[in-house]
Amino acid sequence: MPKAATAESRLERLCAERGMRMTGQRRTIAKVLSEAEDHPDVEEVYRRASARDVRISLSTVYRTVRLFEGAGILERHDFGEGRARYEPTGIGHHDHLINVKTGEVMEFRNEQIERLQESVARELGFRLIGHRLELFGVRLKDAK
Repeated sequence: MPKAATAESRLERLCAERGMRMTGQRRTIAKVLSEAEDHPDVEEVYRRASARDVRISLSTVYRTVRLFEGAGILERHDFGEGRARYEPTGIGHHDHLINVKTGEVMEFRNEQIERLQESVARELGFRLIGHRLELFGVRLKDAK
């Protein structure tokens, strides 16, 4: 799911709503995250942000990502690679399929899976209030 062009203004608005001081470097990092169509880790966010502003340090990116995550603006994912990857929150519910050979992450939504999860929760006496589904696999053509 490519991120909408409005994601940048939404990210910055969320920062402002939470009373964050938005420095130029934080704005650059927010823009990089808003424009990402993948799920970058901190190192990749740093690479993209420092290409726009050479004054941005890796430690600034780490601090800013932690700040955004703590404020509920970013969602952290662990796709089993030993590094956290990020995406903006509030872009609509979706699940992830991770190619363990390439690290590619595909976002998807499947109504059958959604109904099944609701049904399982009900059968066990629960009302589902949220979930995360991450599937790990290899493309059939690459599975040899």
